[in-house]
Amino acid sequence: MSGHSKWSTIKRQKGANDAKRGQAFTKMSKAITMAVRQGGGIADPESNFKLRLAIDVARSANMPKDTIDRAIQRATGKSDVVMHEAIYEGFGNGGFSVIVEAITDNKQRTTPEIKSLFDKHGGTLGVPGSVQYKNKQKGEITVKKDGKTLDDIFMLAAEGGADDVEDAEDEVVIYTSPELLSKVRQALVNQGVIINQAEIVYKPIVTKPLSAQEVEKAISFLEKIEDHDDVQKVYANFIEEQ
Repeated sequence: MSGHSKWSTIKRQKGANDAKRGQAFTKMSKAITMAVRQGGGIADPESNFKLRLAIDVARSANMPKDTIDRAIQRATGKSDVVMHEAIYEGFGNGGFSVIVEAITDNKQRTTPEIKSLFDKHGGTLGVPGSVQYKNKQKGEITVKKDGKTLDDIFMLAAEGGADDVEDAEDEVVIYTSPELLSKVRQALVNQGVIINQAEIVYKPIVTKPLSAQEVEKAISFLEKIEDHDDVQKVYANFIEEQ
């Protein structure tokens, strides 16, 4: 399994077992609100795919329906709070690259706080564009094997237009082009495949090998960033040396 997938797996497990459930729900609410606003105020998930993805993530974490509805209503009503998306790029100790996606109502507060987290852990916050070129945006669908083999799921995903699959223990990670994410997801659902998560991600084009000890430090660093209230997603390109 690649370091990228290992980090993705840890994030999923962390989200499912996070004691800070209130913080997780707050982040998901921000993502739902932002999806509605970026979708031109469209509050119907069938017509706003980004909203549908955000709601799917919230439901998978057992967010109550009324909490989801309130997040949608916040986006469609008048509010003095203006939310912004922010992307931070940098390097962790050891030279691996990091992309941080955040939603904030105050970049002047969030930016120095993210920079401080990099500095405290021996990393460096880079300039825009310093890391993104090493990655490609992909649709990522995580599904349960549920008695199926990797080859079984690969065939079903390929029929829907998927590019690649990756084994992840009791799950399979399927990659698509971003524009085909919805189509492939629906094709899998129609075939009875259990979807754990579907989202747009940054997938590394090049990877950075790290020792087992360095990997543990890298994961600790990334978890600190992910725990920031404004941070939505964190991506890294390290793999563990064999």
